[in-house]
Amino acid sequence: MHAALLRPSNIAPNPMIRHVSLCFALLLSLCSPGLRADDWPQWFGPKRDGIYRETGLPDRFPREGLKILWRAPVGGGYAGPAVSDRRVYVTDFVASSGAGRPSNPFDRSTQPGVERVLCFDESTGKLLWSDSYAVGYTMSYSAGPRATPAADADHVYTLGGEGDLRCADRISGKLVWSKRFTNDRNPTPMWGFDSHPLVDNGKVICLTGGSDPQHGHGVVTAFDTRTGDVVWTALAAKEPGYASPIIVTSGGVRQLIAWDPISINGLDPQTGTVYWSIPFGPAKMGMTIATPRFRHDPEMGDLLLFSTQYDGSTLVRFEGNPPKASVVWKRAGKNDRKTDAIHAVFSPPVLRDGHIYGVDSYGQLRCLDLKTGDRLWSTFDATTYDAGEQKWATAFLFPVGDAGDRYLLANEHGDLILATLNPQGYHEISRSHVLDPTNRDPGRPVLWSCPALANGRIFWRNDREIVCASLNGR
Repeated sequence: MHAALLRPSNIAPNPMIRHVSLCFALLLSLCSPGLRADDWPQWFGPKRDGIYRETGLPDRFPREGLKILWRAPVGGGYAGPAVSDRRVYVTDFVASSGAGRPSNPFDRSTQPGVERVLCFDESTGKLLWSDSYAVGYTMSYSAGPRATPAADADHVYTLGGEGDLRCADRISGKLVWSKRFTNDRNPTPMWGFDSHPLVDNGKVICLTGGSDPQHGHGVVTAFDTRTGDVVWTALAAKEPGYASPIIVTSGGVRQLIAWDPISINGLDPQTGTVYWSIPFGPAKMGMTIATPRFRHDPEMGDLLLFSTQYDGSTLVRFEGNPPKASVVWKRAGKNDRKTDAIHAVFSPPVLRDGHIYGVDSYGQLRCLDLKTGDRLWSTFDATTYDAGEQKWATAFLFPVGDAGDRYLLANEHGDLILATLNPQGYHEISRSHVLDPTNRDPGRPVLWSCPALANGRIFWRNDREIVCASLNGR
């Protein structure tokens, strides 16, 4: 029998029951497959692949632009935010009073100040806690830290520009443990420590730099998430590079991909044992920056793409079990301006449907044939607009869903673009300005931080503020 027939007409509905019913309905709506939402707890999202898998993204942005939900002040930095369990984590640098930025961004004179780990409420932008520590910046392009925090169920892990790895309680901000990567034998790289921490099965894995893994100083190191103790360290190179490690599965085997300026490597993430290694470079100026990209292609198998400013692109294919790999093709132009395929600086290219999409070292968004690396088209429409070639101009590319040709592009102007990318070309659907570019180190205003796309929102920072804007109109 219908519930309304059981209630006397002269008795008003219980407001508490109505409140509970509304909350239950809201919960059901949030759990609906049509309104899927995800946290963004580390660099490039939940699976570290940059794919935006939430549903509810509109066909186009509002004419007036995305709605800004909140703003909060922050200091300098390139590090993007991480979003986990209703909290937003970001790191910054605040120079000591009177310690101005060097006029030459390549100047490595010491700049005193403090790095901070900031935790904001995801809904309101309220600062929940802050942890700071003294540091002297010696790296080039010294605006602030570079690495996106990584959060798990209990802790948040942050890596500062000078190599300070810190583990804090994610709720209270209380420091649990810390490590410093630099010493007399292991100085800060030219552009600092850029590689984003990777959390995996009770370990936080980082590029630490080192040429003597037999004595505890390897290029890549795994730390126990509870204690900070070294679990393993591996690989040897003069410079660690800046590319972030990823974990992929091929042939039924999980492999940690670690890329330094002299080699591409597949390791056992549990032990650090090297499965395979492919010589590379050595990369000019140690510039292995863009995160390697993994994709299974129905015709070509499991693939990895590596791309650098000076050395071009290299496509690698996994082969069998036990794990091994080989080079499919390598494309390098005459120099970083007269390029061949894609010479990515720090925005990782995308592999999809037999093609590669990415931004070249002077700002061209390009499409390549995956099989050969041949270029199909290029455009400045998503990156530099009418300015044409701009050194290191970039945009971060986020495919919308695991299939299809829709993308979100976050460029250095602070514009978020909704567009389609396919072999026929680039087609912009709509664009919204979210955040102003404030960094002028390359001689023009740029925004080089990577946003987080979480729970129907975009979280993006410059050297003055972090903003939260709605992606789905709610």
